[in-house]
Amino acid sequence: MPVAPSAVINRPNSTAVGTIVWLGSEVMFFAGLFAMYFSLRAGAPDLWAHGTEILNVPFALINTLILVASSFTAQFGVFAAERMQPRRTGNSPAKWGMVEWFFLTYLMGAIFVSGQVWEYATLVSEGVALNSDSYGSAFYITTGFHALHVTGGLIAFLLIIGRAYAAKNFGHKEATSAIVVSYYWHFVDVVWIGLFVVVYILK
Repeated sequence: MPVAPSAVINRPNSTAVGTIVWLGSEVMFFAGLFAMYFSLRAGAPDLWAHGTEILNVPFALINTLILVASSFTAQFGVFAAERMQPRRTGNSPAKWGMVEWFFLTYLMGAIFVSGQVWEYATLVSEGVALNSDSYGSAFYITTGFHALHVTGGLIAFLLIIGRAYAAKNFGHKEATSAIVVSYYWHFVDVVWIGLFVVVYILK
């Protein structure tokens, strides 16, 4: 007996499901980094007290706010992709398409990574290096792996933007790719909020 179209079950998008599963493994990866950080800190509280005093918390807070704001611009890009609007239809942000919002997100993410590079250079000049002590190792490993993930997200945004320009007709595949990249970007933002609280606030 043929099944009526209305009775057909809508299966979840395999790309989105695969991305969520992969992000689950990334959660475990960062959970391991957090555990390492707390274990090393518990073994050397005096070293941590000295190391955290050197950190430029106001600068890190501004950098954090830039990254958090980029999560909102990425979501605006997703909204544009969902209404099948790859590019702007006017000059005002209200008429921007996915490409414009993703370009802005890319710019803010690049500013965040540049800020981290500047912070690393400053800390190295003050004697906090990867091989200086357990605090330096924990700081650079946790924040460094996150910076690599942000860089991966920036590359993904460029690929999505390029795909939007290359596509003759912006359709469901392109929109799904934009949504999947936004999942990843929101994830790295949430992870950084956790890192910021642990590394910069909980002294």
